[in-house]
Amino acid sequence: MRRWLWSNSLSIVMLAAFVVFVTGQALAGWQVRNEELTQAGLAGDSLWAYLGSGHFGEALLENWESEFLQMGAYVLLTAYLVQKGSPESKPLDGKDRPGDDPDHAGDDSPSWSRRPGWRQVMYRNSLALVLLLFFALSFLGHLIAGTAAYNEEQKLQTGAAAIGVWQFAGTPDFWFQSMQNWQSEFFSVGALVLLSVVLRQHGSPQSKPVTAPHDQTGDE
Repeated sequence: MRRWLWSNSLSIVMLAAFVVFVTGQALAGWQVRNEELTQAGLAGDSLWAYLGSGHFGEALLENWESEFLQMGAYVLLTAYLVQKGSPESKPLDGKDRPGDDPDHAGDDSPSWSRRPGWRQVMYRNSLALVLLLFFALSFLGHLIAGTAAYNEEQKLQTGAAAIGVWQFAGTPDFWFQSMQNWQSEFFSVGALVLLSVVLRQHGSPQSKPVTAPHDQTGDE
């Protein structure tokens, strides 16, 4: 068990942190929502009712959406673009690694990586495809939950009639929520790419070795 925990420690800690923070978000958001309802002279929601509300769903999914967009785009862009001196980049010559060539597949390689045709094409691009699929699903979820949250807010404030999903998609409110998250994700990744040219973190695979020259790019 100890060996298994160590072998999977990075994902375990990341997922544990996710559970802690999403629980904190839910509890804090529940309090915020009930304060709004109380100020409007209405009864507060139960925690379970809140978890199914647009208020919670919108806040959760608009962040998932931006994260998966950033990761999917980053995986795809780093397959084609380079940044001199960054460990986040492939080498400047742009050549693929030997292991990316199907001719170098061994008996222990994933089966789809050794099968010519659509299976190999799908597998060669599977990481970016799945991340961008998660983005699309999160985007749709954000749109649906955002519509519910917008209608809830309008009902509390003005008593206005509910609008549909596609109507909400045309509002500045929806795109403001999306763009404020998208810009921060690309800014943070761009900062990592550039800062890693001259800065180091001992022991991290996201950093070049501490003694590596500034112009060393990727795994040169």
